[in-house]
Amino acid sequence: MSAIAGIYHTSNNPISHDDITNILKDLSKYPADDIQTWKKENVAFISHTQWITPESVGEILPYYDYERQLSITADAIIDNRKELLEKLQVEPSRQKYITDSEIILLSYYKWKEDVPKFLVGDFAFMIWDQKHQRLFGARDFSGSRTLYYHKSHEKFAFCTTIEPLLSLPFIEKKLNEQWLAEFLAISGMVDAVDSSITPYQNIEQLPPSHSILIEKNKVTVKRYSYLTQGKRLKLKSNEEYIEAFQSVFQEAVTSRLRTHRKVGAQLSGGLDSGAVVGFAAKKLQMGKRPLHTFSYIPPEDFKDFTPKYLLADERPYIKSTVEYVGGITDHYCDFKGKDSFSEIDDFLEILEMPYKFFENSFWLKGMFEQAHEADIGVLLNGDRGNFSISWGFTLEYYTLLLKRLRWFHLYQELLQYRNKVGGSRLRNLKIMARIGFPIINRIFPEGTPYKIPSLINPSFAEKMDVYSKFEEYGIDNTGWYSNSDVFNERKKHFEDIFQWNAGNTLATKLSLRHSLWKRDPTNDIRVIQFCLSLPEGQYVQNGLDRALIRKSTESYLPDKVRLNQRIRGVQGADWIHRMIPKWNIFKDEIRHLSTDKRALEFLDGQVIKAALLKVEQGPSPESATDPDLKFLMRSLIVSRFLKKFD
Repeated sequence: MSAIAGIYHTSNNPISHDDITNILKDLSKYPADDIQTWKKENVAFISHTQWITPESVGEILPYYDYERQLSITADAIIDNRKELLEKLQVEPSRQKYITDSEIILLSYYKWKEDVPKFLVGDFAFMIWDQKHQRLFGARDFSGSRTLYYHKSHEKFAFCTTIEPLLSLPFIEKKLNEQWLAEFLAISGMVDAVDSSITPYQNIEQLPPSHSILIEKNKVTVKRYSYLTQGKRLKLKSNEEYIEAFQSVFQEAVTSRLRTHRKVGAQLSGGLDSGAVVGFAAKKLQMGKRPLHTFSYIPPEDFKDFTPKYLLADERPYIKSTVEYVGGITDHYCDFKGKDSFSEIDDFLEILEMPYKFFENSFWLKGMFEQAHEADIGVLLNGDRGNFSISWGFTLEYYTLLLKRLRWFHLYQELLQYRNKVGGSRLRNLKIMARIGFPIINRIFPEGTPYKIPSLINPSFAEKMDVYSKFEEYGIDNTGWYSNSDVFNERKKHFEDIFQWNAGNTLATKLSLRHSLWKRDPTNDIRVIQFCLSLPEGQYVQNGLDRALIRKSTESYLPDKVRLNQRIRGVQGADWIHRMIPKWNIFKDEIRHLSTDKRALEFLDGQVIKAALLKVEQGPSPESATDPDLKFLMRSLIVSRFLKKFD
């Protein structure tokens, strides 16, 4: 709900008024309902506040508690307010109005450095403990809100965004080549495996699931949260599992509806966003409040070239959900005239770093623009659903049955799966054998393995020794996990916190720009812990993949969506189609890039030149999945970012 910032002089020197002014000037590009500062000798806090929740309207932030001698600045929405208010014994007359930042402050007073373990929600905060002369802060378990900082011998400064820190005279703007090497070498959407570094050498970030303590000129960063499988939940029946899930998920959704403005949701034709919308709309209908949904659709002149099992225009499924659920004001956004190429500079300004998800950039940003115009306070989504509520891969689960020699159960599942999806049981057995016994692939390889071109110049990779660093995470020179299966991928997703930074950086900074808050109930820590506790048999049942969410939404979603196992929606398939009018400009820039000595220190020039031949042939919408063209767009984004250091 705020862009927060602060400066702490460990030498006890007073804070410069000019330094505070510089930070405020850079934060002024974001809308604010209130802007306040708090200063005491060698400590200064800043809050560039946006009022999202009812309790935040008129909130005094930074807030100083004279009785406890504690000051806080916070970018936070706390979801377990009721639980905390009871534990903190806050008098009933005050419970309705107490702000989330005050709850955090009282929690710190009670639990000290253990406070983030008790908080559920999206948060980044810093607290000045005057009595003990120390600065303490934390970021929520998945890093839903960003928090950057600079530390030197006598100065510590922090901020929600990077640019205000660079405005300070004691922070030099310098490229962090280690971050860049990791960004270029990783093949997925992740930016760096070291979640504490940024593209700027003198600016770090507090990783997700971590707290920070600055005391006696010493900075201590500590991990406080670990998401592991833990003890298995054993209930008596499928119905009990469904009821338990519905209870925890409804609580997660309901807690994210807290705003004095309108509630919105991103809605595709799938299960994750559909489940969020279904549970949210039912709750809102009790208070006669509508839910505003925002759905991406391709432009009218786009011809869907994708295979029959993919669908670029999901309107038939989206409208089915809207009509079935009710109480929805639906918006369909084709973002006419928008394209990934034209959005690069604005996206670099928003993110303050390079990015890889260019195919979806224009509509991800466009959703926030549309929601802001509709006066949305919170914008729901289901981004984490694939690893939490809608987990469940049939063939991989059947592979476990195969390995465990549970033949009869496997036979029944394959029969039901074929009836629902089609295909041959024998063919599925062959696929499962290759999944379950990788040695088969080594002895009898099938086809040519798909390889995404690496962005990184091999010489730069060798200089930075980037692949050696990857080894400790189980990542090989392909830029991703070696010898991985879906179960290990899920385990690593929650263990390796670097996987969360890129998406949450985007969510935080788009939220700030458009004065609304993106909220994901599928990322609620209570939901994730519940989902991790379930036996695999709850996720694949009777030929159903993602069985838990399909069964749990029986009265929330239409069967057309709920039981759909044949067709999957795909966004961003139209990115080349949209770029056709700009293709010659794009081509000229790639030509220039292929000879740009500065950029080619870091990027693989040979791959750029080879891929350029495809660009010269002209645009073809069907080439949207071509890895070489994706490589070029990512390379171009990096080269534009590097110009900021010229």
